[in-house]
Amino acid sequence: MDLLSTLFSLEEELSKVIGSYVQAFFICPRQVWLMSRQVCPDEDNIFLQIGRLIQKQAYSRERKEVHIEHLALDMIKRGEKTLVIAEVKKTSKAIEAARMQLAFYLYELKNMGIEAEGELLFPEERKKEILILTPEWEGKVEKVKQEILELINQPLPPSPHRGRYCSKCAYAEFCWA
Repeated sequence: MDLLSTLFSLEEELSKVIGSYVQAFFICPRQVWLMSRQVCPDEDNIFLQIGRLIQKQAYSRERKEVHIEHLALDMIKRGEKTLVIAEVKKTSKAIEAARMQLAFYLYELKNMGIEAEGELLFPEERKKEILILTPEWEGKVEKVKQEILELINQPLPPSPHRGRYCSKCAYAEFCWA
């Protein structure tokens, strides 16, 4: 990729919110800023590898990783009344972040004219949670999208703050090295 293409790509990246930003925003805003600059996490991070393995192996009969415009959906399946979008997570420890990511996907799909329901799946815990997009969720998503856009358009990342997720974060070297 040449420099001009890279600059256009970065500019485009800074004008949109994607699902992984939404999930990461509730865990670490600094991580969102790094992701928006296409800074890659430590690919050797064991927790990152475990998460990818679980996502790949769990629910192997279902259709996986579907991309619709700027959305990367873990799974899509046909429900009784509507389409069901499923988000697969390693654990439910960051369930609020996972709920918001799924609500974001449902909100974006609705704006594309696609009605769907959501499921959060935690295969290791054998747990499932249904999420229906309500006006309350829509309001939360709109607010979070605005906050994320403000964050990723800052010239510098937020300062690092040690939190409960730092010890397992694949971006830890960018904060604590």
